[in-house]
Amino acid sequence: MELSERAFPVRMRRVAVVALAGRVREVLVALADAGTVDLAGPLGSGEGPALEALRRMESARHGGAQATPALARDPPDLEQLERRSARNLVAGEVEIERVRASAVHHGDFALFVGWAPQPALAQLAARLEALGASLVELRAPRGQQPPTLLAPAPAAEPFRPLVTTYGAVPYRDLDPTPFVAVTYCLMFGMMFGDVGDGLLIVLAALALRRARHPRLQALRKAWPMIAAPGAAAVVFGVLYGELFGPTKLLPTVWLSPLDSPTRLLAVAIVAGGCLLAAGYLIGIVNRWREGGAALALTAGSGVPGLTLLAGAALLGYGITAHVGLLETLGLALAVAAVVALAVGLRAEAGSGATGILEVLIGLLDALLRLFSNVFSFARLAAFGLMHAAIGQVVLHAAGSLTGTPIGDLAAAVAFTLGWAVAFALEGLVVAVQALRLEYYELFSRMFAGEGRPFTPFSLPLLSTEEAR
Repeated sequence: MELSERAFPVRMRRVAVVALAGRVREVLVALADAGTVDLAGPLGSGEGPALEALRRMESARHGGAQATPALARDPPDLEQLERRSARNLVAGEVEIERVRASAVHHGDFALFVGWAPQPALAQLAARLEALGASLVELRAPRGQQPPTLLAPAPAAEPFRPLVTTYGAVPYRDLDPTPFVAVTYCLMFGMMFGDVGDGLLIVLAALALRRARHPRLQALRKAWPMIAAPGAAAVVFGVLYGELFGPTKLLPTVWLSPLDSPTRLLAVAIVAGGCLLAAGYLIGIVNRWREGGAALALTAGSGVPGLTLLAGAALLGYGITAHVGLLETLGLALAVAAVVALAVGLRAEAGSGATGILEVLIGLLDALLRLFSNVFSFARLAAFGLMHAAIGQVVLHAAGSLTGTPIGDLAAAVAFTLGWAVAFALEGLVVAVQALRLEYYELFSRMFAGEGRPFTPFSLPLLSTEEAR
């Protein structure tokens, strides 16, 4: 798969599955086993002998967990399944009936319509041909967005839940998972820079990777999402010279947050501006793919937003450094961005005084949001400074108890307890704050809407021995 294909969701094709009326179940079993077709249209209720049998079985159990649907390759004997209490197989037959009810019938044929990934079409077509069925590509309906299936991204895959929790990526947009993986680790490390704390996070992630407890099995795949921010915290801890706080056990390679808070704040603001610029670049690509050049050149999350950010940066630096040329260039870029934004807002607004008012409010909102979002990244410095300050408080509190054997023991206990509480609270807060910056400051530039996740018809197919 080429890099350009990995950067965007998997290409989808509108397809129709045509099956002989007498072999519908075989075809549906094949579709459920393949798990590559997102069926369109509402499913039926599943009313029939299978649903009645399932209701009797559920009633006999007096509640409890619902059965997980599964399928047998051959049509089962429902009475036998009911006697065996094989709820999963009966539930699978109910799902088959629900899908069967959504078919379009014409003569001796049944037709199922849906979406399928382009790379899976050849294998699916060959599988259906062996059953006397056909896979036909259809023209996609105008104005209907295909479902989104994100392409594999092995290095960034553990961070994908951070994206899907926010919402489904629109079908035409870039996959932001690699960007999220890098920026989340960067922001977490800057706010929680400490060699000792970072190493503990990495060790916890490695322990999770090796865990065998059943309750931890579902979390094992997430270990890189824990280890990578921990490694970033180690890197920034080296730069800050912090090891379980400002213990002075490590030299300061770059800056000490407590000694250079203003410099750290300036770096955080500049870093935030760079991250916003990257978000705007992704937004420009997305707007272009969604609505062409016109949308990319007039949308607030497109070229005007990036131009306004660049103009504000040049204007601010020009005023600070007393460079008149940069002031003029920055002001010109800002004016050009405002004009482009006004054009885009005017196209969406109504006519008359109401439309003008909407444009003015939209411009004011865009300006205020830009500056508030830039300065929102000041929290990168604030939490880095807070971590160092809390560490220093814990050190001073423990140091005040030393001097006697009992005092030394009390100091060790005080340091351990203080550090443990600070580690737990700060780690949680910093993780949430990094996620907040992703969602509110960066994702708002990248996404103008939400897509629909690819949800194929898929059920586990049991072997003959398992189905007996």
